[in-house]
Amino acid sequence: MPSVRELLGFGESDGVNNLVILNGYPLAVVVAISLHILLLGGLVYLQSSSQSQALELIQPTVIKALLIEENPQVTNQRTQENRRLEAKRQETERANAAAQRKREEQAAEKKRQEEAAKKREEQRVAKERADAQAQAKREKAQADKEREQAEARQAKQREEEAQRDREAQQRREREEAQNAAAAEAASSEFELVQSATGLIQQLVTENWSRPPSARNGMRAVIQIKMLPTGELVDVRITQSSGDPAFDRSAENAVYRAAPFAELTALPIRIFNQNFRTLSLIFQPEDLLN
Repeated sequence: MPSVRELLGFGESDGVNNLVILNGYPLAVVVAISLHILLLGGLVYLQSSSQSQALELIQPTVIKALLIEENPQVTNQRTQENRRLEAKRQETERANAAAQRKREEQAAEKKRQEEAAKKREEQRVAKERADAQAQAKREKAQADKEREQAEARQAKQREEEAQRDREAQQRREREEAQNAAAAEAASSEFELVQSATGLIQQLVTENWSRPPSARNGMRAVIQIKMLPTGELVDVRITQSSGDPAFDRSAENAVYRAAPFAELTALPIRIFNQNFRTLSLIFQPEDLLN
């Protein structure tokens, strides 16, 4: 019959080591042996009651069990190893969970970034569209303003040209009027000068008494200076006739004819220009010799 050691799988060479391994479970070994004995007894009882007396009672196999206590140090090592494996498993589970959370967070962050990028792109497109519309409005407003300014400049230029034409026409009209007035004034002035000069010459000629020595071809020029009242200021001979008596007669004729009261009616401008200094020519042309 096999021994308890053989039933438990231990060989002869295991010796004390197997005893030490089973040393930690005495109660379990006892319970196992008791169960085997009860089972064996039940089997024997059932076999004996069901078979005839001729049958030979089969000798049951006796199971011998040895109470082997396990080494506490090995138990502690196993316990620690189990704890270490459990801790490693839990750590692995935590790491896997953390990695899963990280992947989920990364996926959520990526999705959020993609949505943010999409939103930014939509905002950029909308802003570019709005900027383009605003730029188009500004350019249109600027073009309208420039067109209005150009039209205003053209209108101003036309107005200025029309004003210049009007001013030129007015200048021409004034010049024509001034020329006409000047011509009329010159004509009147010439007539006044001629009239006053003729009057002076007439008065001097009426008061000139030619000397017996006077001859045709003699010529004396006398310069007189007068005041606006017609009074004489100076009388002198600027060109002599060569005959003192002829020259003196010319001077005496001027003195006797003065003052020339008719000059007071002349405008002062005309008097200053023509009669303040006046030259008179004396030459007898009507003598027979």
